[in-house]
Amino acid sequence: MTVRARLRLVLLLSATVAATTFTGAQQTAIPPNVLAAALDDTVPVDPLITVGTLPNGLRYYIRENRQPQSRAELRLVVNAGSVLEDDDQRGLAHFVEHMSFNGTLHFPKLDVVNFMQSLGMRFGAHVNASTSFDETIYKLQIPTDNPAVIDRSLLVLEDWARNVSFDPVEIDKERGVILEEWRLGLGADERISDRQFPLQLKGSRYAERLPIGRPEIIQNVNHDRLKQFYTDWYRPDLMAVVAVGDFDKATIEAQIRSHFGSIPQAASPKPRPVYGVPDQPGTVYSVITDPEATNTRISVSVKMDARPQSSIRSYRQHMVENLFSAMLSARLDEIAQAPNAPFLRAGTDRGLFVRTEEATSLLALVTGDGVERGLAALFTEVNRVARFGFTATELSREKLNLQRYLQQSVIEKDKSTSGPLADEFVRNFIQAEPIPGIVYEYGLNQRFLPQITLAEVNSLAADWVPDRNRLVVISAPEKDKPLLPNETRLTAVISAASGAPVTAYVDTVSTQPLLARLPAAGAVATTTTNEVLGITEWRLSNGARVVLKPTTFKQDEILFRAVSPGGTSLVSDADYVPAATAARVIAEGGLGGFRSIDLDKVLAGKTAFVRADIGSTEEGLGGGTASRDLETMFQLIYLRFTAPRPDPVAFGVMKDQLKIALANQRSTPETVFDEALDAALSQNHVRAQPLTPARIDQMNLDKSLAFYKDRFADASDFVFVFVGSFDLATMKPLVERYLGSLPSLRRSEAVKDVGVHPPAGVVEKQVTSGIEPRSQVSIVFSGPFQNDEMHRVVANAMAETLAGNLQRTLREELGGTYGVSVQPTFTKRPTEEYRFTVSFACDPARTESLVTAAFQVIERFKMFGPSTGQVVDTRAALVRDFETNSQRNDYLLNRILFKYEYGEDVREIVNMRPFYDQLTAAMLRDAARMYLDTNRYVKVTLLPETR
Repeated sequence: MTVRARLRLVLLLSATVAATTFTGAQQTAIPPNVLAAALDDTVPVDPLITVGTLPNGLRYYIRENRQPQSRAELRLVVNAGSVLEDDDQRGLAHFVEHMSFNGTLHFPKLDVVNFMQSLGMRFGAHVNASTSFDETIYKLQIPTDNPAVIDRSLLVLEDWARNVSFDPVEIDKERGVILEEWRLGLGADERISDRQFPLQLKGSRYAERLPIGRPEIIQNVNHDRLKQFYTDWYRPDLMAVVAVGDFDKATIEAQIRSHFGSIPQAASPKPRPVYGVPDQPGTVYSVITDPEATNTRISVSVKMDARPQSSIRSYRQHMVENLFSAMLSARLDEIAQAPNAPFLRAGTDRGLFVRTEEATSLLALVTGDGVERGLAALFTEVNRVARFGFTATELSREKLNLQRYLQQSVIEKDKSTSGPLADEFVRNFIQAEPIPGIVYEYGLNQRFLPQITLAEVNSLAADWVPDRNRLVVISAPEKDKPLLPNETRLTAVISAASGAPVTAYVDTVSTQPLLARLPAAGAVATTTTNEVLGITEWRLSNGARVVLKPTTFKQDEILFRAVSPGGTSLVSDADYVPAATAARVIAEGGLGGFRSIDLDKVLAGKTAFVRADIGSTEEGLGGGTASRDLETMFQLIYLRFTAPRPDPVAFGVMKDQLKIALANQRSTPETVFDEALDAALSQNHVRAQPLTPARIDQMNLDKSLAFYKDRFADASDFVFVFVGSFDLATMKPLVERYLGSLPSLRRSEAVKDVGVHPPAGVVEKQVTSGIEPRSQVSIVFSGPFQNDEMHRVVANAMAETLAGNLQRTLREELGGTYGVSVQPTFTKRPTEEYRFTVSFACDPARTESLVTAAFQVIERFKMFGPSTGQVVDTRAALVRDFETNSQRNDYLLNRILFKYEYGEDVREIVNMRPFYDQLTAAMLRDAARMYLDTNRYVKVTLLPETR
């Protein structure tokens, strides 16, 4: 993804809006063509990309890429979505997408999915599609070790482009599936969006063309009108084919020409209209409440016409805007961490909203009675920047963050994975987003970052959220309606905040080093080398084990994890809450001599990060870095062990924010359902109960600190695993100094069984919650398990094949659900146990019959097992997964750590094929008989309330 790619407006509050920082080992020179480019020049296309247009108008993008090896990403992009539907077609753009998987000329019925599964690729993960307002995108990830597979995969795309069958029987069956997809989206967020979207898109066609469509049209779909949408809009002049992967570019180009060049142009093509959103003078206000809403949100958005993206000048302008939004978001985040803050979380952004419109946004989460205060704080900060500007140190940090990110991207340019590249080319086709390649993009940033002045960035504040085309939406729980201000009050709050007297922001930046004094180094006591696996193990003088596996998967990525047995199992039930929240509580306080806010500033521009975690059976650390910040990462590890920082102020803020966040959690049926399932599976054990406002009162800073210190007081029983682009000579002195110096008590600890176990018999529970016609079912089988590699492979394979059978019956045959999952989980500590969770959502009226059908499928599977073909497909899927995953540092890290932590044979991490080759239908059938015991399960069903 290029730096210019923006998050959608609705995602802004899902994470803290702050720049992700990466760094590289060396500077990269600015390419001469970047220095010579004029501001009004068009951003060029990366020479590694072949872009062409066939005589019939279809465009194609091709790029060779070796990550992951022997894989390719294919896309068919149709420049048509729900905005093009006629009144009686609302929802049919999405319906066409579904029908593409239900039969084409060369792939009848479900043969597209069957073909991909025969290659070891899964529906959803490797075969998928999406429909939005303006486009429909089909996605395939395929293996490339067989040329015939590539050709046949392109035939799939060709069939989607012109040969969808629209079998009447399949159309009628698919209606139920689409209605179940619609049902999945029901809830408070959807109801709030249904009221907010028409305001944001008022007067435009978008306001009445949500992609999911109208249920009544889907239920009574007119076959001819469905096919007419396909005929009108699936045509070569509105299509693009994208191919990125481990293949020969010339061969792929010839195949694309062969498959798609013969698609005829439309005889009388309908004009493809472009729809805008009319301007609205001033500010529109809306207060929306919902009985199932869990929080109170402020959303301020300002619409503007989408600006051209193609020029160097527009790229530079986006850089300036990115810097502004990052700095303002950082200020808002700092405010949120203060006592009695006006909001729990806040951020700002600017980016594409729909194809023809951009939007600036200010978003915040506030208390139920804090709307006016939170709204005032948002506009006060914009006012503060408009009057005094940002500081030079703020701008310097954000420039450094952006520069480090791009440096790292350049270093990894030959290790970029194909999926994000393919998606970038899709955006070029549908949004005209430039695709210059990361080297050119880095050059633009190297050229322009020094030129961008503080005054230039500050100048954006005056027009960041102007009083035109502005929408202010307050959404909140229904019960808080009496606390919410009306339009008059909201107008007054913004007016007062925009003109209120403010003082300049003071940026406090510490000049202290992370470590005032370096610790005295320990030593590597013993060395063990596995030359076949390329793994080295060092036993340090303090007893800690360090396992190192150099790789070449990335040019400059080093990841680590460290674990020790114990966790919260070692505390009493009475102290469970302080122990379970200890890692988070201490993290909020900062580290060493630095508050959390100060630590973020000190680490600006660095890639190193280290986080502590404490679970039920272990405690540990995890993190990563690029090579230039390797010592910083080790210093952070040392500090996480030895210098936790309790902060009473931060602790108080955290407790207050948690209480606010959790106050309305049981308003949602999903929460009620999850709590009921957890209670049934744990037999209502105190440690499995959710964190509630009442339980927050059990949090205790002193107890959390004491427990944290105890868990990290003894490095002798920790195993550290490092994977990535490093050499042992560089690592050894750092390991000896920062890990060898960690405290050691030589304790011998074992995980305690605290009694959280599922019931031995059958438990069935029904809960009622929610106002929408949607039910949820989970059936959980559990019991003792021989937890070794072979049994895990068999159990996972059984779950996958069973899920396929359930999907075929409940979705494809009965049209009763959008999807069925079978999720296996296994534990080793304190006891070896398994769980298989079968889950699906459905129409409440069909819950009982679908549960019966699910158990019938399970019983047939136990009686007959899967077909030989299913076993072959599952084996292929496991092999393909392993091929791809084993090229990733994070996967290898977790596998090595697991083997060392639990004493399993580490050779198995690279030698999985023998396990897969042993799989047979009989083994999976016998596994189902053993694990899917209908005399031992928990079933929880959610039904809506009757009103």
